[in-house]
Amino acid sequence: MGKILEVNLTDKTLRDIPINEEIARKYLGGKGYALWILYNDLKELEKKGISPKDINPFGPENTLIFATGPATGTPFPSSGRYHVMTLKSPLTGSVGSANSGGEFGPYLKFAGYDMIIIRGKSDTPVYLTIIDGHAEIHDASDLWGKNVFDTIDILKARHGEKNSSVACIGPAGENLVLIACIMNDYHRAAGRTGVGAVMGSKKLKAIYVRGSQRPPIARENELKEKVAKYLKIMKENSVTGQGLPKYGTAVLVNIINGIGGLPYKNWQGAWSPDADKISGETLEAKYLIKRRPCWGCPIGCGRVTKVEKGPFQILYSEGPEYESIWALGQTTGVFNLEALIKANHYCDEFGLDTISMGSTIAAAMELVEKGYIPKEELQGLDLRFGNDAALVEAVWRTAYKSGFGKYLALGSKRLAELFGAPDLSMSVKGLEMPAYDPRAVKGIGLNYATANRGGCHVTGYTISPEVLGIPEQIDRLSYEGKAKWVKLFQDFTCVVNSAVVCLFNTFALGADAYADMLSSITGWDLTADDILKIGERIYNLERLIMAKYGFSAKDDTLPKRLFTSPLPDGPSKGEVVDPEKFKKMLEEYYKLRGWVDGVPTPEKLKELGIEV
Repeated sequence: MGKILEVNLTDKTLRDIPINEEIARKYLGGKGYALWILYNDLKELEKKGISPKDINPFGPENTLIFATGPATGTPFPSSGRYHVMTLKSPLTGSVGSANSGGEFGPYLKFAGYDMIIIRGKSDTPVYLTIIDGHAEIHDASDLWGKNVFDTIDILKARHGEKNSSVACIGPAGENLVLIACIMNDYHRAAGRTGVGAVMGSKKLKAIYVRGSQRPPIARENELKEKVAKYLKIMKENSVTGQGLPKYGTAVLVNIINGIGGLPYKNWQGAWSPDADKISGETLEAKYLIKRRPCWGCPIGCGRVTKVEKGPFQILYSEGPEYESIWALGQTTGVFNLEALIKANHYCDEFGLDTISMGSTIAAAMELVEKGYIPKEELQGLDLRFGNDAALVEAVWRTAYKSGFGKYLALGSKRLAELFGAPDLSMSVKGLEMPAYDPRAVKGIGLNYATANRGGCHVTGYTISPEVLGIPEQIDRLSYEGKAKWVKLFQDFTCVVNSAVVCLFNTFALGADAYADMLSSITGWDLTADDILKIGERIYNLERLIMAKYGFSAKDDTLPKRLFTSPLPDGPSKGEVVDPEKFKKMLEEYYKLRGWVDGVPTPEKLKELGIEV
């Protein structure tokens, strides 16, 4: 759309900034362009004598960015997404980064803007509207305290239902819960790294977007032909054409449990005989109403579900997705799918990251099991593995910091440290790891360790080749050659998050397809090598920012349990992450990256055209 909206909440000013084409060519858009803005913000703060380590995540100096990319809202398959970045995450102390689907990304573009930069902070609750190129800040005192669903309903009734979308925070974001997310379109979440708490600290309740503009396409007829070709490939692919549409992401529950890699009871194991009770197949058979795709998506992995009766009754909800089912279910030992649907619904209603929420509850359950938490601290909350009622109650308690919820609101790392057992937090760089155990899948362990935002699977999803055999099958238990795969996936994913489309189309489409379609959209003639170089540049810029916060090779590691506790049962019984082989894998990765001590060298930065 050619322009960025800059909002200063301190003095309530709005201004348009033109997109810089030179920067767009270097960083695409989305995550990449946002990182470039954040890096320059950091340099400005340093000029003023403010050290990066002294930046308060809840202070006015923490920039919050909502970003689309060149593909968002175009015919590019699965282009209904947006990316959120913050200068500093309150959960990890590094860069905040989250991604969401639904309709908000495209409608932000249709309202006339590629990005929104939020600076400063308001003294009173406000919300922002962008309607066909016109932006305005409004009083939100009547919305403060309301849940996600009510907030969206009120704003759509007030400003128009048609061609609109709302991104907002719930009570968790308002209460500065460190695992709060930003929700849009009722059930879609920019989930990770506590971005919702940053939005809450700025007293920004919501952003409403509506518009009828469309992004211009450089070579429209050419793009139509290419999209038709790639849609056919996606339809014929077993994952994007069959598995995900039929069973949603939870099709992975039985697959990953079946290799003994689905973490169980806070990672004390990675297999359970009960996993099928909470699988995508069971969800589809008993609780599914219909599919719900994001904007412009041919896959349609989203689920609309209901629980008709009983203590966990909910007559309309969406999800839970694979990661949510695992985090709220297998790792807490709860195999009641109805309770998981309800707990997931509460996470959406209050604005909580399901991965961090479930993982933090699981850590608390093990802390209780091992006697680290005094009974009086629990205030009647019976946090035992497998207690479905306590799981559901713990979610709303976290959102409101009620009773023991004030501890859960800190995330698992601070919780485990507070009660004297830091090793019971299954996190990397302060971010809870998702549903794949590196003891059973070695490459994903290297990815977790080196992922810039912390314990994150979608930074470099090596599960694709290691388990699913896409683009080729590799040995999941081998350490050989994994560094190369991890780097490749991490670089390519930066492209996905900067074009801002859905990662799931990469099960069928590779770098060639992305370069092909992005060339038609932008008018630039890009090759697969070009876009992978852009991805590498983005990954290195993010790592450079992290170095300013004090992160280095010492942080590129895994929880102690994965190195010292072999899996007790299941198909991967006896497996552990071998410390020496892991170290060798990490050294190979640094060599491929051109990093020393986990930080890009001046030579690497110069090669990538990153100006220090």
